[in-house]
Amino acid sequence: GSPRRADEATEEIPRAMGSRLRILSANLLNGGADPEALCDLIRSLNVDVAATQELAPEQAEALSEVLPFGILHPDRQHNGMGLALRWPARHDRVPLPRRDALVARLHPETWTGLSSSVEVVNIHVTAPQLPPPWQAFSQRRGQLRGLLEYLDGSPGGRCALVGDFNATPLWPLYRGLSRRLPDAACIDARRRGTRPRPTWGPTPGGPRLLRIDHAFLGNLEVEAFRVVRIPGSDHSAVVVDLET
Repeated sequence: GSPRRADEATEEIPRAMGSRLRILSANLLNGGADPEALCDLIRSLNVDVAATQELAPEQAEALSEVLPFGILHPDRQHNGMGLALRWPARHDRVPLPRRDALVARLHPETWTGLSSSVEVVNIHVTAPQLPPPWQAFSQRRGQLRGLLEYLDGSPGGRCALVGDFNATPLWPLYRGLSRRLPDAACIDARRRGTRPRPTWGPTPGGPRLLRIDHAFLGNLEVEAFRVVRIPGSDHSAVVVDLET
């Protein structure tokens, strides 16, 4: 077979909970990503939290078999969102234009190994190229404003903002968030002496060209970060290990 790309590595790595919290975030291409391949990846990586964007019903059904807790809102119009969890958590929303962000509040009582609570926030920002452009940019400004208000309302809290931000590091939305919270990919890349890997390409099987899927962290330490292919999606998943 062909040599495996560095951003396609799926080697077995240790179980996350106990010493680490492992979060996977992936845009599933409105049902295009293969449900069984997604679940096989979640099992092989021992994922604790799967944050999904563009979640379709058949993907939600498969996901609930491997991570039975959480909140899944599948949809066939590119608006499906989900937070699938290994253990129970409290759920909330961050009100945003077009589609809200989903929040899972993980507490030490039900998540063995956590030293204190962690909020995982799943985000799907409006793509800038959607017509009409004035509406897309207005929604993006409102989404950034809503996320910053969320951060203002929980100063000092431990949180991970993950998802498809539809923004490279050059875009104002990314810069607005990165001024408040560090980017897990950048932390890991500096540690390794490498550059963060791109996460999106125009075709599911083609090369990844842009880095638009992110994990921004508030008062959490990164143990590892990786980018992993998902068959059938134009986005690769990002997987972040956090000290608990």
